[in-house]
Amino acid sequence: MAIPNNVTELIINGLFQDPEIQRMCFVVFLPVYLATVVGNGLIILTVGISKSLHSPMYFFLSYLSLVEISYSSTVVPKFITDLLAKVKTISLQGCLAQIFFFHFFGVTEIFLLTVMAYDRYVAICKPLYYTTIMDQPVCYRLVAGSWLGGMIHSMVQILITVQLPFCGPNVIDHYFCDLHPLFKLACTDTFVEGVVVLANSGLISVFSFLILVSSYIVILVNLRNYSASGRHKALSTCASHITVVILFFGPAIFLYLRPSSTFTEDKLVAVFYTVITPMLNPIIYTLRNSEMKSAMRKLWGKKVNAGME
Repeated sequence: MAIPNNVTELIINGLFQDPEIQRMCFVVFLPVYLATVVGNGLIILTVGISKSLHSPMYFFLSYLSLVEISYSSTVVPKFITDLLAKVKTISLQGCLAQIFFFHFFGVTEIFLLTVMAYDRYVAICKPLYYTTIMDQPVCYRLVAGSWLGGMIHSMVQILITVQLPFCGPNVIDHYFCDLHPLFKLACTDTFVEGVVVLANSGLISVFSFLILVSSYIVILVNLRNYSASGRHKALSTCASHITVVILFFGPAIFLYLRPSSTFTEDKLVAVFYTVITPMLNPIIYTLRNSEMKSAMRKLWGKKVNAGME
């Protein structure tokens, strides 16, 4: 006999219960989100307009920035507005939509980071064949494959979740909708669904991380054949990418490579990768990349000077 689905609206517990702390979080996180959108938006515009940044590396970086804006925007705007609300609610359909897009953009980012590692591997280990291997059609196919991989992953997650019955309670112990907190509200055993999520999300993260680590080990070994200046330039670019990979994969592996739990620190870890990391990525890539800094100074310096004349 089917269990009736009586829940149409969910109440979100939020990050903290104290109204004063919530207002302080609003003051902190609103500028962080705006910085995320502006910072990543500047990278997209700079790469799109600047003639000196038309290499595959910057092509992938611009798409990574687009994904960062989209990924953060699935959670953070509602999270910020909820900080000022007494009762935080979301419809069940809205919750499922948030889960779908959150996982879609999150896994798309994982695949894009892997593609960027492959690009650096070809550039450093096969420099004579780089332009042949990483031509424009290949770059577009790699980006399209990343989006398609994110879509397939997210479809699997949502097809599992949409079949679950929800008959109460309707309070989700998180500050946004995610799979493990929502599973706890289901009126049925979710062990199998938890295992599928573990396999789908956790293993994608781990295998992608292992591929990334392996590729950078090969890159570092090959850098021994470069001159000192060539090594410095390659290491600077790779260091930025490795930093972003660690910031993104660390929390993802922690949260998804284990069954559903009641760890209270899950919320704080989630804040790091939904709010903080998307803001840090443009800073990391621009501060450690002389070509990007130079292009930004030239491009936006001209705009400012033109506006003052």
